Amino acid sequence: MSNDPQKDLKLWFGISMILIGVIVGFTAAKISGTSIGSVPGIPTAQRSSQPTAPTAPPAAPTVSYENIDPITANDHVRGTANANITILEYSDMECPFCARVHPTMEQLLKDYGGKVNWVFRHFPLSFHPNAQKAAEATECAAELGGNDKFWEMTDMIYEKGSDNTQLAVYAKAIGLNEAAFTKCVDSGKYATKVSDMMQTGSKAGVQGTPGSLIINNKTKKVSMVSGAQPIANFKTAIDALLK
Repeated sequence: MSNDPQKDLKLWFGISMILIGVIVGFTAAKISGTSIGSVPGIPTAQRSSQPTAPTAPPAAPTVSYENIDPITANDHVRGTANANITILEYSDMECPFCARVHPTMEQLLKDYGGKVNWVFRHFPLSFHPNAQKAAEATECAAELGGNDKFWEMTDMIYEKGSDNTQLAVYAKAIGLNEAAFTKCVDSGKYATKVSDMMQTGSKAGVQGTPGSLIINNKTKKVSMVSGAQPIANFKTAIDALLK
């Protein structure tokens, strides 16, 4: 303390303001908690956009060739019949992920030429009300026009939607007899075939759609690609089986 009252007053005022600032800052920190915005060494403008560490893709389910029902003349094949690799896809006609992966399958056939073919089996999920009849509709298209019309109907449904009221319109658009097609669909004659396909998928380990089994027809080795994954993931599985 000095002999100058004015100087002492100014000194105590300055110390008081410093103490108040410390207390206010400490209180504010306690209320807000620690967040990424308070990490030292990271500029404020960059903190909210810091990348997270990449996560590894889920492990592929273990599948066995012995659990897969053999491909027969009753199956729908696209591509070279005697290809080294078969992509056996279990699919739901109302599934948006199945529609998304459909062009991927078409591209794989182009990229691998005669080394890969594609077999389509039905796996209609119970919570998709249009899936069952849409699946039956593709089988009716096959009955009336063969394998090519099966694929044309399948392509049409994935492109335009699985609305059951439009199935006859699709049939007419691909050149099928509309009346014969409608009679076939209404009869439900392919309901059991669709159901049987779904059971074979469950037996093979398929739990959702799309579920694609990649099969080396010579070595009998198999891997599974679940979901609408990027084409690179399918190619990785195919290339591994071709070695």
